[in-house]
Amino acid sequence: MAAHDAAAALWEHTTLTAKDVDMAQLYDGFSFLTVMWLEALGFCEHGQVGKFLGDGERIALDGPLPLNTSGGQLSGGRLHGMGFLHEACVQLWGEGGDRQAPNTPEVVVVGVGGGPVAGTMLISSR
Repeated sequence: MAAHDAAAALWEHTTLTAKDVDMAQLYDGFSFLTVMWLEALGFCEHGQVGKFLGDGERIALDGPLPLNTSGGQLSGGRLHGMGFLHEACVQLWGEGGDRQAPNTPEVVVVGVGGGPVAGTMLISSR
């Protein structure tokens, strides 16, 4: 799927790796796309996303990789990820209010789409 190609292109254009990412805002227009993005971006090996997610603490607001801190867009209409870009900026600015990650991120990855068309970007406060 296109998410894998988009993720590969992302990592080809930076010295950063998935280990440098502090937060993920990943498209969830269909639930499976979020876990596909986790694999495509290299947060876990292909087929290991269940183990990676475990009890959910890893992707919780106070976990090492907070995921979709605004609650996601599954019921947010067909914005196709624009809300994730906004949320990434809000988190980087430290303006998330009740949903602000306790460890304000420095690097956030945003992934949108994922089926036949996808795009991804790193946003940094550095």
